[in-house]
Amino acid sequence: MSRALLSLGSNLGDRVSYLRAAVAGLGRGREWVSGVYETPPWGDADQPAYLNAVVLAHDPAAAARTWLDRARALEQAAERVRDPQRRFGPRTLDVDVIAVWEDDGAPVLSDDPELTLPHPRAHLRAFVLRPWADCDPGAVLPGHGPIKSLLEATLSADAAAMTPRPDLPLESQR
Repeated sequence: MSRALLSLGSNLGDRVSYLRAAVAGLGRGREWVSGVYETPPWGDADQPAYLNAVVLAHDPAAAARTWLDRARALEQAAERVRDPQRRFGPRTLDVDVIAVWEDDGAPVLSDDPELTLPHPRAHLRAFVLRPWADCDPGAVLPGHGPIKSLLEATLSADAAAMTPRPDLPLESQR
C-alpha cells in the first residue's frame, strides 16, 4: 500500500465544486480531507484568490507514479487548461502530489523532473502546510522536518493571509 498527500487548489469557476469533485474522484481511499482555506495567489499575483485543501489518501496497489496519473486525471476532468506563459497562473483545478509513503511508512524519494518527491516547494507553501497541520499536527515533510515547525518558523506572514472557510466543507472533517 502507498499513502499520498495531495494538495488541491482552484481559483476559476465554481471553485468549491472543483475541489469537491477532486475529493470524490479519489474514491474510498481517503484517510482524511482538510478544511478549506481561501488564499492569495502564489507565484503570480494577477489572478483571483484560491481555495485550497489537502487530502491524505491510500491505495494498496498505487505506486508513486500512479498518484501523479490520478492528479492529472482529476485536473483533466475539471477541464484545466495549462498556460505555458503563466506557470503559476489561474486554473480550475490544481492537484499536486506533495509526498508519498510506502506501507511501512518510508517516504518515497524521487528526483524525476515530472514527479519530484517530496514536492520541491511544499516547504514554502503555507497553503499546503497549514491545512496539513490542522489534520496531522505531528506530520513530517520528508527532507524538511516537522510541518508545524516549517509553518511557524518561515511562513507566518503567508499563513496569516489565509482565511479558513468552514462554510465550505469538502467532506466530513477529521
